[in-house]
Amino acid sequence: MLPMYPAITLKNISKTFGTVKALKHVSLNIEQFSFHALMGENGAGKSTIAKCLMGFYKAEEGEILLGGKEISISNPKDAHKSGIGMVYQHFMLVDNMTVAENLIIARDTIPALLNWRKEKNELEEFMKEMPFQLNLKAFVRDLSAGEKQKLEILKMLYLKCKILILDEPTSVLTPGEADEVLSFLKNLVDRKLLTVIIISHKFREIFGYADAVSVLRKGKYAGGGKVSDFSKAELAELMLGNKVKERNQVRNSQLEAPVKLQLKKIFNEEEAGIPIIDKLSLSVKKGEIYGVAGVSGNGQKRLVEILSGQVKANSGKILIDGREYNPVRKSMKKEQFHCLPEEPMKNACVPEMSVAENMALRYYDHNPFQSKGVVKTKVINRKAEDLIRDFNVKTPTPGTPIKALSGGNVQRAILARELSSEVEILVISNPCFGLDFNAIADIRALIMQVRNRGAAVLLLSEDLDEIIELSDRIGVIFNGSIIYETPVEELSMSILGEKMAGH
Repeated sequence: MLPMYPAITLKNISKTFGTVKALKHVSLNIEQFSFHALMGENGAGKSTIAKCLMGFYKAEEGEILLGGKEISISNPKDAHKSGIGMVYQHFMLVDNMTVAENLIIARDTIPALLNWRKEKNELEEFMKEMPFQLNLKAFVRDLSAGEKQKLEILKMLYLKCKILILDEPTSVLTPGEADEVLSFLKNLVDRKLLTVIIISHKFREIFGYADAVSVLRKGKYAGGGKVSDFSKAELAELMLGNKVKERNQVRNSQLEAPVKLQLKKIFNEEEAGIPIIDKLSLSVKKGEIYGVAGVSGNGQKRLVEILSGQVKANSGKILIDGREYNPVRKSMKKEQFHCLPEEPMKNACVPEMSVAENMALRYYDHNPFQSKGVVKTKVINRKAEDLIRDFNVKTPTPGTPIKALSGGNVQRAILARELSSEVEILVISNPCFGLDFNAIADIRALIMQVRNRGAAVLLLSEDLDEIIELSDRIGVIFNGSIIYETPVEELSMSILGEKMAGH
């Protein structure tokens, strides 16, 4: 007989950060062995309530009940003891450790001496049962965002969690990978082995996999019930409090525009001599969005690192207007080259610094923001206030640490910085990672505006829908090379799928 794991009940949960009431008397009931979706705009309180369940935050009011009995969760170890695990929106991994080591240290107790042969055998047996594979010897620092997301899910399954909270688990997965992961978890739910709480903004996932849904709006419970009782429009209205207006992105025609950005046989390898970027060539015209499609882990992350100057290519050339280009800060300013890498909290901002300070990183040492080497804080704050308003960044104050913002608002803040001056070239990677559909529409509209003003945009995304919606041309990356190109109007989904698989 299968063991019975009780549902989670939350009663009147309230949580405050400074002057911000993140949760206001929220009550939820998660049925056992259900696939329960938690929805709401960025900043609605979804991640906060999940972190209260995991013991990262302590609610000022309310109760958490497991099977009708009140429990106290002071830290993640308490949550794990109760069979609750979580895959977070921001990765909780140790970059300088291997996949195997990250799995092992996730355990609540680790012996002083490890029998590595025994551990290796057990991990290999565990991996055989999983729907996706990772190299146990690979270092996390070398994994793509999609591979890291898979590892986070593997961690919780390795810990044998019976209640699994997923915070935007498929944001950097292709639709095929997402279906693979969610189908596997749904199968465990149907077999009464797992209860899943998924935070997601993708209607395709909600209506395809979830049994029930709860919606938060501005820190309050707005409603919910069986997914089958709602239409997409009704759920959208429940999240936003009013009818959602569709945004039609106008695409200006760019006839016979010249090439702005060109990559010629870019090559980069790991220390072991394995190519990550393998003689990659592509070109992007003025007023064009060139979308790079591909399964995660095929060199996308390293390509952005090379273009942003974080990593130097072993060989090959970057050309702007036919001139060789070296990606250093001075050249970036001169060429009006702007970049938004994936995982902006890690790669594009300083978490402990304020929103205003992060917005000023591109221009703080130029007039009128400094004088004789002294930064003018008031001028920077005034500029930040304008950007916060213009880009609809939800933050208590410009002085709030950026790490206190929701994922969507971090993305808006960094985009505000990168797009607040003239842009000739924009390199952008997974721009809508973990965002709600309203924020996604805003950010995609901003990207299109940059394109329509004549900039060359190189878009790397593992969201195929995003690539197809925004791109003028699409290139498929596989094993570090562009192996196929097509204008979007001539796109064949079957051919695209084959090329993404390396055929």
